[in-house]
Amino acid sequence: MKLKYLIPSVMAALMMFVSCSDDFEPTYLGEVQLSSSYVAIPESGGSTAVTVTATDNWTIDAEKIPAWLTVAPASGGAGETTITFSAEKALDGRTAELQLNCGGKTQLINVIQGLSTVSTATCAEVIAGPDSKTYRVTGTVTSIANTTYGNWYLQDATGEIYIYGTLDAKGQTKNFLSLGLEVGDEVTVEGPKTTYNGTVELVDVTVIKINKSLIKVAEIDPEDAVMPVEGGEFTVTLSNKGQGVYVTVPEDAASWLSISSISGNVVKFRVAANNGGDRSTNIVFKTFEGKKEYTCEQALSQKGAIVAATVAEFLAAPENSTQYRLTGVITSMYASDKQGKSFTIADYTGSVLIYRAEGFIESGAKVGDVVTVVGVRTSYKETPQMGTTTFEELNYAVTEVSIADFLTKEDDKNVYYRVTGTIKSLLDSNGKENDYGNMTITDNGTDLYVYGCYPGWGAKKVGDVDYRKGLVKNLGINEGDKITVIGVKSTYNGTAQVSNGIYFSHVKANEE
Repeated sequence: MKLKYLIPSVMAALMMFVSCSDDFEPTYLGEVQLSSSYVAIPESGGSTAVTVTATDNWTIDAEKIPAWLTVAPASGGAGETTITFSAEKALDGRTAELQLNCGGKTQLINVIQGLSTVSTATCAEVIAGPDSKTYRVTGTVTSIANTTYGNWYLQDATGEIYIYGTLDAKGQTKNFLSLGLEVGDEVTVEGPKTTYNGTVELVDVTVIKINKSLIKVAEIDPEDAVMPVEGGEFTVTLSNKGQGVYVTVPEDAASWLSISSISGNVVKFRVAANNGGDRSTNIVFKTFEGKKEYTCEQALSQKGAIVAATVAEFLAAPENSTQYRLTGVITSMYASDKQGKSFTIADYTGSVLIYRAEGFIESGAKVGDVVTVVGVRTSYKETPQMGTTTFEELNYAVTEVSIADFLTKEDDKNVYYRVTGTIKSLLDSNGKENDYGNMTITDNGTDLYVYGCYPGWGAKKVGDVDYRKGLVKNLGINEGDKITVIGVKSTYNGTAQVSNGIYFSHVKANEE
């Protein structure tokens, strides 16, 4: 199948216009007017000015301004403003589409420098080439990330690039499925290059040619391609018009996946029992026609045991489908989450954001409570967090009380309280210095003895390792500081105390 959409660059330049309204359809806005329908900068470099007349504050979306283009100013108020668009000499023609927002409306500004030419290139040449240049590249579809806009990966012998947006046969967006593209197809596309967060992309590409793969997955067993924890047999039946079937076990699955047999177009795999977390892989099947190689791909996953981990172990884990179980104290609620499902927990090894835990709101858990959550290791802007999270258990509902109220409670090793006081003394009950966090705290003239203070939930004495040791020194805790601890009430020699206290927070005396 051949799809050709060749639009001469000169015609594209002449057809540039400023479109407006929320759906970016051509119209004229009452909120803002431009003195020019598009901005043309000389290929040799220079500046072009456009006058903006607005009835309200306006701004140009900074994320849409490419690195080669300078816009000054990029925002302004009601009235008339001159915007200057500047660029250095262009080695090749380039374009940019900017968004000017004013009064709740969006208007597009098209910028052109020189005439954009199409260069036939390999993936490596696209990666090394300048942004905004239009390339034509041929490669194989290795995976599809979004079937509405058409976001997918294209690979050739030199590398791989990301396709961000694919136009249909009429040049429209959001109709990717009409093209019938599949993993393994060889496709030629054409579009401008951009780089986003280090990822090289061709944006809103036009499909020039599709060469369908000669090999496809026709049937799998089990049908959902999800193996149980105990493992078993996974069968793939292929539809193959090429010469032979070739498959290798992916390196990331070599320890648990093996080929048991290949009979014609039927390939059977042996999946080992899984003693770890969830795991997955993508199996690539190949066939040939002469010297030309064709491929198709099948995903396979296996359920695994939930891995119990400390926060530190979780933070150090790779991002994949493995599920982890964390237990800790809720130290804060994530105010930016309007759904109210996100919070931070901490144990003795560190703290981590729990992002939108299902079941959290229904549990009634609050700051200071001890909870258990299950989820996968994800990240946001390179900061680790737990995502796809399930709130598993409210281990202890910790009650916040004053020192006076704490002293009225019954001794109970299963009931936890959160209590705050000013450190009156860092000596133990015998008046001696100690390294275990024994201290006396006071509030409104009432004293309370804290017997030991661990650095967080889960810390305990194991053999010669006692996590209480060094806490006071390590955290810079001094007499006069205000400290909050979590613990149970007990009585020793007739004196009420907080037993095996857990550090929650403290405020320096000079910062209170």
